[in-house]
Amino acid sequence: MPADLATVITKQSNTSFYFSFSLLPKTQREAINTVYAFCRCTDDIVDEGTDKEQQAAILKRWRLELERSWHGYSQYPILNQLSQMAQKFKIPLEHFFELIKGMEMDLGRNRYETFDELRVYCYRVASTVGLMCTEIFGYKNENSKLYAENLGIALQLTNILRDIKADAKKGRIYIPGEDLRRFGYTEEDLFAHRYTPEFMSLMEFECARARQFYTLADSYLSAEDTPRFFAAKIMETIYLHLLKRIESSRYNVFEKKISISQLRKFAVAIRIWLQNKLTPAL
Repeated sequence: MPADLATVITKQSNTSFYFSFSLLPKTQREAINTVYAFCRCTDDIVDEGTDKEQQAAILKRWRLELERSWHGYSQYPILNQLSQMAQKFKIPLEHFFELIKGMEMDLGRNRYETFDELRVYCYRVASTVGLMCTEIFGYKNENSKLYAENLGIALQLTNILRDIKADAKKGRIYIPGEDLRRFGYTEEDLFAHRYTPEFMSLMEFECARARQFYTLADSYLSAEDTPRFFAAKIMETIYLHLLKRIESSRYNVFEKKISISQLRKFAVAIRIWLQNKLTPAL
């Protein structure tokens, strides 16, 4: 897969990912786009189709082809490109396998009883991507990996809160069962899209938890490494705006999907990029 095709996949996805990483230097941008293209293709295996047995078989084959690309040659050009890029930036293979495990979780389960269980899922589908990107950005402090790990969890929790209605239509509930019981909100309430005081209290709790992970992530990013991570900070800021929109809507994610406009994303990206340019290097 040519690098420009990976860019097309990223751009056509219409996600915050494109706005966050489009201002990186060319070599890093192409590497990030390749990572995203891999993630998109892996996610599509799970999200497109209804035959879980067939999807599981395709995902297993995808995992085997990924390993082949690391030790020789895969029949999938994107995996060969990914392998070359990952070895260039010394990205551990385990991050890619962990992401696939996260996608396998979506095929094998649609409920999470505790937050500890959900956190494993968030790590696999989101923190792993941050850890891949960390190697591409470069870093001087090992704690920058903890920034990426905790930011990934924060971003995925924000996604979960935004997509409650869409996930429910697929029969998936990511909000931990222990939290539903704590606030007296049932699965039946969620499937019926009941916007109640109990739901508002539940969402207030979940949003506060997501905020804790944004704060925790920031505590690990040193001033020395912050300029290297300006693209991640763009992503973080966009998602914090999204979280604020959820809160300002009084948590009514049933009425309409909460989103950030393309113009707002672009403005955030330019502002943080300029701040980074104007900040003296340490």
